[in-house]
Amino acid sequence: MKNNPVRAEREERAVEVQGSQLNNMNHKQDYPNILIYLLAFTSGFCIMGIELLGGRILAPFFGSSVHIWGSIITVFMLSLSLGYLLGGKLSMRSASLATYGLIFLIAAITLLPIALFSQWLMEAVFLTIEDSRYGSLLASMALFFIPTVILGMLSPYSVRLLVKNSNESGQVAGKLYFISTLGSALGTIVTSFYLILWFDINIIIFSFSGVLASLGLLAIFIYKSQQLPKMEPSHV
Repeated sequence: MKNNPVRAEREERAVEVQGSQLNNMNHKQDYPNILIYLLAFTSGFCIMGIELLGGRILAPFFGSSVHIWGSIITVFMLSLSLGYLLGGKLSMRSASLATYGLIFLIAAITLLPIALFSQWLMEAVFLTIEDSRYGSLLASMALFFIPTVILGMLSPYSVRLLVKNSNESGQVAGKLYFISTLGSALGTIVTSFYLILWFDINIIIFSFSGVLASLGLLAIFIYKSQQLPKMEPSHV
């Protein structure tokens, strides 16, 4: 049976098109991964920035002694631990970039009460509880517990989105926590060395909220743009 040259040419073109499509898919898969690392870096930056701002918010009412910082650090550690637990459980339910972006949006919203109601809350706690140790602990819980829990959910969820093969899970998790911790270190330096000196505390918090919301919307947009080709009818 003789080979049909027209058919052979068509098959060759089909192979080329398929290879091109695979390359495009690989490039498209790289974009969300880069975005996830960027978002993990930003979340680490914001967590440490907010923690440092907590000391400045509580200082006018409770002072800045070691037990004040002990209260702040305790609240952040408890919040992050709970966030890691919840984020890990949530990631097992068909994790997607859209849900990841939604977590960022929720985190951005929960930061707003820190700027809007911190003064009123600090005064109420200060007048109610005389002991600055327990007053600072309660105030820290009221202001920072929920947003820090939400931000803590991002790390395990990021790992779930990035890991495609169980054999590379350790390497991916190590790289992610390296980037996230690097963001925390940079957030500590930038916030304490520059932002606090240049801007009002509320402006910094609003800026953190705006950045988190923008990145969350970007993640959702990329997810939606990836779903559009899948919804288009395929032509044979």
